[in-house]
Amino acid sequence: MPASKTLNLAILISGSGTTLQNIIDRINDNSLNARIQIVVCNSPDAYGIKRAEQNSIPTAIVQHKGHNQTETFSNRIIKEIEKYPVDLIILAGFLHLFKIPDSYTGKVMNIHPGLIPSFCGKGYYGHHVHKAAIDSGVKISGCTVHFVDNEYDRGPIIIQRTVHVDTDDTPDTLAQKVFKEECIAYPDAIRLFAEGKLIVDEGKVRILNH
Repeated sequence: MPASKTLNLAILISGSGTTLQNIIDRINDNSLNARIQIVVCNSPDAYGIKRAEQNSIPTAIVQHKGHNQTETFSNRIIKEIEKYPVDLIILAGFLHLFKIPDSYTGKVMNIHPGLIPSFCGKGYYGHHVHKAAIDSGVKISGCTVHFVDNEYDRGPIIIQRTVHVDTDDTPDTLAQKVFKEECIAYPDAIRLFAEGKLIVDEGKVRILNH
């Protein structure tokens, strides 16, 4: 996909939408050539919905409790997304497993607030990740952008950025440090996708000319 083409995004959120806001900001300052076609949220009370509305972005609510199987929940989301032209689906603090159809393989990204494969999987999200990192005594943590498969926090790794874990860090302070790196890593990964520079080969991502 040529770099000059505007990338059409669908963004899935569950909460306050800080990652959504970061992408909106990068689009607005022209450092990311993309358009958010729709924001899908599983909670009607999430502040991220207001962020989308304030930026005139269409929204859809798909509540998890109304679907007894992951597949039906995911299919409902896909139906909302397919109302728009979408090149890439972005998971931005989306807390439910999203089963992707074969047609979207390699077109769904997630960001995890830890260095996969450490501190990841079901139940490891947000402050749970940072507390686990501090409790383990690791000296380095960070974030991981990866393509999504149909398991929690798996799929080929695209970008990782690191931070030092200091002895006086709390989950809150570590979260702040990691989020600063997330704000760099996610737009970078989206740009590389838009430029056609991400090649998945035997479960690993190769970045062309990088």
